[in-house]
Amino acid sequence: MYNRSSKAVINLFGIPNREKYGVKTINLILDALKKGGHQVKSFEGDKDLVDNLEEFMPRVLKGERPGLVFNLSYGIQGAARYTHVPGILEMVGIPYLGSNPLAHSIALDKVLTKMVFKQHGIPTPDFMVVDSRDFKLGKMKFPLIVKPRMESTSMGLKVCHDEDELREAVGVIVDNFDKFVLVEAYIKGREINVAVVGNDPPESLPVLELKFGRKGQDIYTYEDKLGQSGRTVGQDCPAKIPKKTEKLAKELAVRAFNAIGCYDMARVDMRIDKNGFIYLLEINSLPSLGVRSSYIKASEAAGYDYDAAINRLADSAYKRYFGVPESPAVIKSASSMPDKIFAYLTGRRDRIEKTLEEFVGWSSRSDDPVGIRHFIDNIDKRFEELGLTPEPDLTNGSSAWTWTNNGIEGSTLFLGHLDISLKSAIPSQNFKKAPDKLFGEGIGTSRAPLAMILWAFRALKAHKVLKKIPVAVTIYSDEGKECRYSNQVISASTGRSSRVFGLRPGNPGNKVITRRRGQRKFHLTVEGKPMRPGQGDLKSDLMKWVCMKIDKISSLSSRKDRVSVSGLEISTQAYPMLLPNHAVATILVTYPNTRKLAQIESEIKSILDEDGVSYFLDMISDRPPLNERKINSALYRELKSVADKWEIELDTDSSLIPAPSGLVPASTPVICGTGPIATNVYTPYEGVDRFSVMQRTLLLAQYLLEFGSKN
Repeated sequence: MYNRSSKAVINLFGIPNREKYGVKTINLILDALKKGGHQVKSFEGDKDLVDNLEEFMPRVLKGERPGLVFNLSYGIQGAARYTHVPGILEMVGIPYLGSNPLAHSIALDKVLTKMVFKQHGIPTPDFMVVDSRDFKLGKMKFPLIVKPRMESTSMGLKVCHDEDELREAVGVIVDNFDKFVLVEAYIKGREINVAVVGNDPPESLPVLELKFGRKGQDIYTYEDKLGQSGRTVGQDCPAKIPKKTEKLAKELAVRAFNAIGCYDMARVDMRIDKNGFIYLLEINSLPSLGVRSSYIKASEAAGYDYDAAINRLADSAYKRYFGVPESPAVIKSASSMPDKIFAYLTGRRDRIEKTLEEFVGWSSRSDDPVGIRHFIDNIDKRFEELGLTPEPDLTNGSSAWTWTNNGIEGSTLFLGHLDISLKSAIPSQNFKKAPDKLFGEGIGTSRAPLAMILWAFRALKAHKVLKKIPVAVTIYSDEGKECRYSNQVISASTGRSSRVFGLRPGNPGNKVITRRRGQRKFHLTVEGKPMRPGQGDLKSDLMKWVCMKIDKISSLSSRKDRVSVSGLEISTQAYPMLLPNHAVATILVTYPNTRKLAQIESEIKSILDEDGVSYFLDMISDRPPLNERKINSALYRELKSVADKWEIELDTDSSLIPAPSGLVPASTPVICGTGPIATNVYTPYEGVDRFSVMQRTLLLAQYLLEFGSKN
């Protein structure tokens, strides 16, 4: 997090920040952290930082690196600007690199810094503070140096040799920088600085000396730092100074670091007079990390290249917050295969979500054959890259497709769908991120489950174990049509595999589904004679009769018996100015088992037969229930054992919503609801829990690794 060009504030008001981080340096730091195994994103430290961080830093899995802000923020405007971003991060509870707001505010205030130095017996030049050109010089003797009290990077710095020059310099600072001006005894001699890294105890890096040459004054000006002074200021590191002086400089740097209360990094600026006496000038709690900066030069002299120096700073903050020697090296040092799979997935969280975004962008509603074909073609390419090929005898080419890597026999099969059960007239929902959720059309019921299994396979393939584990995937595209056309392929493919995981959303509370009700739909059709309004009785007024019967049939619902009977819709036909003479009602029945279904069907027919009205009751779809089986319990225990190892909460539940898991033959163990936790399913507002996407992807990959080869 940095401040460079953002104007994302409510008002531009107050003292503006003049310090800027270069784009090149920001990119170098990003690259260094990526090489260190971190997932990294850069943000401006402005009013949008909380939203950006919430989106980028979702909850972490067991063993995954917690989010950390690599803070480079100088602030946008106002006093004590260094404190603004750390203050916000502390308020919202996000760890960050560098000093806290109190230390930053003291370090940025040169007067307070010198007062703290004096209180701790740290040598610093004599000074006074003035607020206008009209001041009494007192006992201060020339040459003197003037500085803005609250600016850094040498802004407004000037050495003065007489009173007129001093008053003019003070006036320039009052007019352009700060009401208060630090007037300090100028220490003629050599200028050095000491970079400090770490905590408990902090470490001083090799002393660096600034070499000014013959042109200009022996001070490091703002123009020097911008390369606008017409001279080059050299750097000599380690500085060629006596060992005793070097040792003292390092000790003083650490004392100053601790006295101000800094964390993780700082640079302490010093002068050495002609007698070898050291004076501390100030401490920079946010030192530049550019490739030519003093801090990086000192790090290089200590044996750290640029990438190592940057990652060492991140490790320092990590140790301070979490009490471990360094951030977990989960990428390069993972030795066991489960740890390697974990590292692969957690290191690609952003890419997994990018796949989800891509999938949400592909339209594939149940009534969109062109969109479905496009999706299948793309999924086919991705499976081919993973070594999975189509199974022709388990693919009908229109509503169901199956891929395997080692044949269907003995495989672990994943069952999911890619169509979205929304009518074409309903507006689509684009992909959107929130701190804890991802939103998009079909994201929970279809897109996230498919992305999960692709990335689980990729993790296994990356470490050359996928080809040893027989896996299969059956995808169907008629979920919106109650699997009318895919049911035979689903039954055949699942019946030949060793176990089946249904890729439907899990229930809240991190639950998978071991029981599902069955669902059967009927069309109730009634024909009558055309009649004028008011002419007919109850039997001949088809609309009244159908509504009355649906109301009576609905009373068959019983929570105790896990049965529900509902009317979904009624359509009628009528001649102009006459009552409907044709009516079709859709009746939905959900049921726990075939015995209860037979009873309910019998009761429905009894109700319809009461009045002697001629009707037709046709079944238009049937989705069998998923009942409890001992072999399902054994499969759940295996999955639960993997979940426990990775501290992933897992439990079982039942569901009212049917799924094709009910088509799995009784001889094949099956668990459904192994997809992520979703909300508002089958609506335009569908969302998925971000954390559960990673949890379930890891869970399925680790299950395959441990149990996938078992027949």
